[in-house]
Amino acid sequence: QVQLVESGGGLVQPGGSLRLSCAASGSIFSIYTMGWYRQAPGKQRELVANITSGGSTNYADSVKGRFTISRDNTKNTVYLQMDSLKPEDTAVYYCHADVSAKIIGTLRVRNDYWGQGTQVTVSS
Repeated sequence: QVQLVESGGGLVQPGGSLRLSCAASGSIFSIYTMGWYRQAPGKQRELVANITSGGSTNYADSVKGRFTISRDNTKNTVYLQMDSLKPEDTAVYYCHADVSAKIIGTLRVRNDYWGQGTQVTVSS
């Protein structure tokens, strides 16, 4: 029905930058909130940032001032610009979307969808 494909992870030195992208595709009627979560080894998955369809944003305290979330509604894509990266930002980053999918005719079903995850490693 709906797929989320992430890109942009990798290895970066402390203080460096990375930009993650996540494109949604499939039988999409409407996308509500899109966001990024992360999970470090031995830790629970946590919210990094999210953005509503209207552009309102929300950030974890640990990334405020360093990360910027944005989205292009015409491309069903969400971005995460990560600057001033720290070793503690190392994690698998997952894209999330709250989507109303087209099933058949006028039938819609709203669900949460997740990407496959992309590794971000901050190390010298």
